[in-house]
Amino acid sequence: MRESNKVRVVGGVWRGRLLTFPNVTALRPTPDRVRETLFNWLGQTLQGLRCLDLFCGSGALGFEAASRGAEEVVLVDSSLEVEKATENNLQRLAAKNIHFTRQTAETFLSQNQKKFDVVFLDPPFRTALLTMALEQLPKHLSRNSRIYVESSGLPGIPRDYVEIKRGKAGQVTYMLLEFVSNNEH
Repeated sequence: MRESNKVRVVGGVWRGRLLTFPNVTALRPTPDRVRETLFNWLGQTLQGLRCLDLFCGSGALGFEAASRGAEEVVLVDSSLEVEKATENNLQRLAAKNIHFTRQTAETFLSQNQKKFDVVFLDPPFRTALLTMALEQLPKHLSRNSRIYVESSGLPGIPRDYVEIKRGKAGQVTYMLLEFVSNNEH
């Protein structure tokens, strides 16, 4: 594994603890300030919620959710380097409510049977992965799920979602969406 980078958990029981992540191309953790804003939007506690970090990279969003009381957090990434770093972070924090799976987002979404209350989508920029994920997610979402999206340029929002909030940090735009059933249109 190449030299590791670090990101700090900004809230919850692991506040101030450092997570290490590999120096993998296109891996850019969500900045502290943006994570603070996101969890202000979601509420400081995620007690009892099931969360999915579909392109987890550093795992910062998923670990942040677990630190704030999420019942279960599933981290998905296809990188072996990310898997090794995540397993190390899981052991160091003795995290029992986080599960990592190494596979592509497409494979995970084709096989997953669980429903999630909060989903974090921060795929590699300038790919079609964000559009694919938004299209495939509805069958994996509980009613009124919240979806966090981070990108260099946001795609059109499919009709299954409504925008709740939006922000910008440098070249990154981020937003919080709510999943609504097709019957509500």
